[in-house]
Amino acid sequence: MLLSLTPILLLVALLSASVALFGSDASYGPNQVALVVAAAATMLVGWWRGMSWQQIQDGMVSAITVSIMPMMILLSVGALIGSWIVSGTVPGMIFYGLQLLNPDIFYAASAIICALASLSLGSSWTVAGTLGIGLMGIATTYGLSPAITAGAIISGAYFGDKLSPLSDTTNLAAAAVGVDLFEHIKNMLWTTLPAFALALLFFATIGSEGAAAPDDITRIRAALSDQFAITPWVLSPLILMLAMIYFKIPAYPAILLCTLCGIAYGAVFQAEVVRTMALTAHPESPAPLLQGLWMALFSGYQSPIGMDQLSQLLDKGGLASMLNTIFLILTAMTFGGLLDSTGILRQLLDLVLKGVKRTGDLILATVGGGILTNILAADQFLAITLPGRLFISAYDDRGLSRLSLSRTLEDSATLTSVLVPWNTCGAFMAATLGVATFTYAPYAVFNLICPLLAVLFGYLMIAQPQRTAVSL
Repeated sequence: MLLSLTPILLLVALLSASVALFGSDASYGPNQVALVVAAAATMLVGWWRGMSWQQIQDGMVSAITVSIMPMMILLSVGALIGSWIVSGTVPGMIFYGLQLLNPDIFYAASAIICALASLSLGSSWTVAGTLGIGLMGIATTYGLSPAITAGAIISGAYFGDKLSPLSDTTNLAAAAVGVDLFEHIKNMLWTTLPAFALALLFFATIGSEGAAAPDDITRIRAALSDQFAITPWVLSPLILMLAMIYFKIPAYPAILLCTLCGIAYGAVFQAEVVRTMALTAHPESPAPLLQGLWMALFSGYQSPIGMDQLSQLLDKGGLASMLNTIFLILTAMTFGGLLDSTGILRQLLDLVLKGVKRTGDLILATVGGGILTNILAADQFLAITLPGRLFISAYDDRGLSRLSLSRTLEDSATLTSVLVPWNTCGAFMAATLGVATFTYAPYAVFNLICPLLAVLFGYLMIAQPQRTAVSL
């Protein structure tokens, strides 16, 4: 056990040193170095245990293979953001949103909007990468807290994702432990609805001091309309995205097609904006329209010189904006894959199960196992499947329905993945919303409350069905 803990203790020490030495810049390289060194230490443990280099390599490759699709989605979202800004879609969302969303109810309204969208689409990432971008822009315009806004967006997005039958994590949790999907969703209401109600209460009562005055909002809307040709038509790429996901078009091709739609709209409706962006950076450009569109996809939108207010609001997006996050995911998945292939992770989860004497202890162990796997393996899918398979026999032995297990896996593994900076979910949200994971984490209220409710219900024996009920 001491040998197994060595790479983990080393990682904790290195991450602590990274934050102490580099502060807020730690996630832009130093944390990745810590993960690489910890991965090397894990390789040594594997060699000590008699593993061949091929086995160690297979563990790394297997983990990275799992993360390829999330990384491709992350890159495509970067391109989507850049194209939707030059197309006028994001400026249009901000322009019209400022008319509809009152700053006094903005945080709660953001959570509800994202919850409804995610419930119908089944994808928290898609909601954050589309509606979330617009809501973050509106919050910046109002002068509201980006951290609280990100917390509200994430709370709503994960509420809908958790309860949607279209969600991959919801389907995975049900399949991993062998329960009916809709019974699983129904059973999750016990913890999900109270947690979201408490989150909405928090967002409804939190103050919006410092919100921009009506005159400031008027000036910002005027600046947006002066810079972009804003009409209801510029919202068409957003409507296309919602329609494609509704009709179950996979996320990656849907995002790519909507990115192309944004580029086409930029060329047709915002041609002067695109040319200006290209000529500002490259005055001798022979084809400024083409170069501007190309820049939007690679490096994101860049406001003209002297447009400080719009620059703060809109200068973002592009493939390049996601490269550091992909670096983080690659190193984290390498470390997580090695922990899995060397047996260290399974050994730690077995340790978590020791000392379980009652139902509450078992629920607590499940929550702890999901969080631990999220932290160490950096992937929510592994955090659902590995504890799910390991803990099945413990639930069966106690006569508990596996619905309790599948619900607790979602309450812990699914919801806490976004609170870990190097987890694929935490890295995605930080890169997409532009707020560091540890900065928005205290305000992702729904994601924090659900695991606590799961443990509380376990010790109080609330909503713990017996196995004879509906387990498959």
